[in-house]
Amino acid sequence: MPVDLSDLDRMQQQYKFAVDEWVAAIRREETLASVNHNVAQIDQWENAALAEDESRNKAKAAKKEYEDALREKFFSF
Repeated sequence: MPVDLSDLDRMQQQYKFAVDEWVAAIRREETLASVNHNVAQIDQWENAALAEDESRNKAKAAKKEYEDALREKFFSF
């Protein structure tokens, strides 16, 4: 089934949004890694690392969906 341009636009936007979320998660983790830590802050830092992992996985999944759709549109006959 051919991929509609509106579907590609939606997937591209989802990918860009996921990457923006990933970058924000990296920045949160970086901020927590850049201060003197007490036990509570270490827990927050560890949680930020988990959130970064989740954001990365979401961005990679969105990228794969978008790339697969592009391949189908341009290379599927």
